[in-house]
Amino acid sequence: MSRPALVDTISSALRDALTFWLPLACAGCGALDESLCSGCRRALAAVPVPREVGPGVPVLCALEFSGVPARVLRALKEEGRTSLARDLAPALADVLRAAAVSGALVVPVPSSAAAFRRRGYRPVELLVRRAGWHPERVLRVRRTPADQRGLDRIARQQNVGGAFAARSVVGRRVVVVDDVVTTGATLIEATRALRAAGAAEVRAVALAYTPRRSASEGESQVIAT
Repeated sequence: MSRPALVDTISSALRDALTFWLPLACAGCGALDESLCSGCRRALAAVPVPREVGPGVPVLCALEFSGVPARVLRALKEEGRTSLARDLAPALADVLRAAAVSGALVVPVPSSAAAFRRRGYRPVELLVRRAGWHPERVLRVRRTPADQRGLDRIARQQNVGGAFAARSVVGRRVVVVDDVVTTGATLIEATRALRAAGAAEVRAVALAYTPRRSASEGESQVIAT
């Protein structure tokens, strides 16, 4: 195991241990003494939805970012409740199985350095691992974009333009993974960087998507990567 992966594993184990000993409420509905109740766990079953976020960039999404899935994902990312990754992982695994072809690299959208320092772990990588796949750190943040919350589609695309670089993936098939898709600007930029690095094919999946009918509301609610 590489040193970064070992650090992530130890950090996750420590957080899971703290979660076990501290009093909890259900991340989905607030019921006491349960990390996630059975009803909320059922609400995390994948209902795959394809989205087209840009020309030649289709995304297969597992859940709608609202209600229980949104609250559970926020608890994972903003409250440090890393044990919830196990509950979210089956939905991500479903769309990964549908999108990944034999020999494909599974590449998470990278966290910014500031987000990693704040959390001590990389949520998308953690979700990929819990889903049973090995995350490849092909992408890196070349330029840290501003917070995407509150920006419209065009502003988001401008904000993340040139934000990522990728190591060589010449001739490889790649599945790029994000946690929440709103306008898709981040996945468009990730796809651009991977194609520039020589990927033969890039597919995209996401754990959740903000519903089109309330995109402006969703943008204000999405949590930063």
